[in-house]
Amino acid sequence: MQFAKYQALGNDYLVVKRDDCGDRLSPVTVRRICDRHFGIGSDGILVHEPSSDPTEFRLRILNPDGSEAEKSGNGLRIFARYLWDKRLVSDAPFKVVTPGGAVLCQVKEQGRSVTVEMGQVRFHSHDIPVLGPPREVIRETIEVAGQALEFTAATIGNPHCVILRQQVSQAEASSLGPLIETDGRFPNRTNVQFMQVLDRANIRIEIWERGAGYTLASGSSSCASAAVAKRLGLCDSSITVHMPGGSLAIEVDDNFFVRMTGPVEKVADGRLSDDLLRG
Repeated sequence: MQFAKYQALGNDYLVVKRDDCGDRLSPVTVRRICDRHFGIGSDGILVHEPSSDPTEFRLRILNPDGSEAEKSGNGLRIFARYLWDKRLVSDAPFKVVTPGGAVLCQVKEQGRSVTVEMGQVRFHSHDIPVLGPPREVIRETIEVAGQALEFTAATIGNPHCVILRQQVSQAEASSLGPLIETDGRFPNRTNVQFMQVLDRANIRIEIWERGAGYTLASGSSSCASAAVAKRLGLCDSSITVHMPGGSLAIEVDDNFFVRMTGPVEKVADGRLSDDLLRG
């Protein structure tokens, strides 16, 4: 099976074509491929699905634990760069359809940067989803490991739980993130961001990604966190999101539609062996 590997702020994905992999990407096989000791190693697999509409491209996103994600900001930027490298798109905007909704992508700077119109961030419990009475899930409290933490939940096609903190750290994200991800109020589990507001134009986040674990960077997490910062009145519309893997530029309009711009690099082309695919 042919693959291309890309990274976006340290978040790395393999890209494969559905025509090449067929039905061989079972959860067990995906976990083996993504394993950094027994496989090639990645934060997930992006599957270029066939489309009957020549004006759009379809994307399936597989997490390293074998589950599926509705949307991935870094994954979308990587997929856009892959399409550009394959000369399937130009530097004009084009549509990509994911299970979490359709987005517009545009490749810039000869492939080094990609802008994605990520859609609208919503805060209602029904949309995210979060259990309990219908409401916007704003500044609620969650008890985790004996701590009472303030969170705001959101969706941009996939669920997020943003924890407001004075300081953020990898240690806290790694210890509390898995407990919040699987908390019973989130029926589909959730991505978790620990957010520190630096000023009205900058935030710092540490990320526990649903299905992937501790993550150096995440596009959808950046979008959700920036939208929460604006929703809480802590930031303005133009926000730089700082993460261990690097920074993303996020624009949030007054209706919480979000535009993300950030870098992408190609790592390698290759072929997955039949041994790896057989298990």
